[in-house]
Amino acid sequence: MKVKVNQDACIGCGACAAICDAIFQINDEGLSVALKEEVEKDLEQSVKDAADSCPTGAIEVSE
Repeated sequence: MKVKVNQDACIGCGACAAICDAIFQINDEGLSVALKEEVEKDLEQSVKDAADSCPTGAIEVSE
């Protein structure tokens, strides 16, 4: 599974980092970034939960 954050859509609410800090982090501009594009199997559900919680739909997940 792959993940990325659309910086144009992100508002930096931090929900994703709170749910899955192994993948998401808030950068110096106050926006979320994915620390890695490839998601390990054991983190896939947390990444999906983070994407579902994003109020702007900025997290893009692909299989």
